[in-house]
Amino acid sequence: MAKKILLIEDEEIMVNLLQKKLAKEGYNISVARDGEEGLEKMRESAPDLVLLDIIMPKKGGFEVMAEMISDEKLKEIPVIVISNSGQPVELDKAKKLGARDWLIKTEFDPQEIIEKVLKQIGK
Repeated sequence: MAKKILLIEDEEIMVNLLQKKLAKEGYNISVARDGEEGLEKMRESAPDLVLLDIIMPKKGGFEVMAEMISDEKLKEIPVIVISNSGQPVELDKAKKLGARDWLIKTEFDPQEIIEKVLKQIGK
């Protein structure tokens, strides 16, 4: 059965790019456009991995990770953060909140996401 990835991202271009790339690799992708919707979908479908944007409407990535940590069901789900800035202070905070890895949008290579996903959850 295909591994499930939840993509929580509000930028349409990123959503389309990641969805296409990951679906082509055989992953089952669902999308949430903000942190609140992301948490709802996590609780409904228990994804194998979450790709999480930091800056979003309603709830940002840091708030989502803080909620995941305090939830028994969600805290085991690996998170790869998608960041615009890649500021060390931001990445540090993401790591403290349990992020396993991150991608920086400005230096983003679609093949890199596949490698990072494979490293976390395999095929």
